[in-house]
Amino acid sequence: MPDIGWMELLVIGVVALIVVGPKDLPVMFRKFGQFTGKLRSMARDFQRAMNDAADEAGVSDINRDLRKATQYARNPAKAGMDAFKDTMGDPFELDPTKYDEGSETRRIAEEKLANAKKLRDQIDARNAAKAAPPTATDARDADGADAPAPAPAATEPTKS
Repeated sequence: MPDIGWMELLVIGVVALIVVGPKDLPVMFRKFGQFTGKLRSMARDFQRAMNDAADEAGVSDINRDLRKATQYARNPAKAGMDAFKDTMGDPFELDPTKYDEGSETRRIAEEKLANAKKLRDQIDARNAAKAAPPTATDARDADGADAPAPAPAATEPTKS
């Protein structure tokens, strides 16, 4: 779109006032407004028709799938978890209370829920450990002594 400032608009208005005249200027502006309104209406109709044609052709589905694929390209672990949840359901949303008291199904559901909570706690602990900055105690071994220094590399004798 052309970059028209206030000075350019003022010059165009003065020229239009001189050429068209003060009597016919409001009529001209009204016609110009109606013309631009029709252009905008036609552009909206065209855009709507293009969107409808794209929807019929399945372009919106392809666009959605491409967006999902690029999202998973950045985080493949999330793609795996989402696929697992789609197939098996979320193991952390298991509700053993919907089964009869004392039934084998309820016992299995309670075990699965307990195991899922343990797994979630382990994952959370691992993520917290990865996020924490390393400390000086990380260089010590289990009995508190400093970690041994690496052995120097062996060198070959040179032949003269």
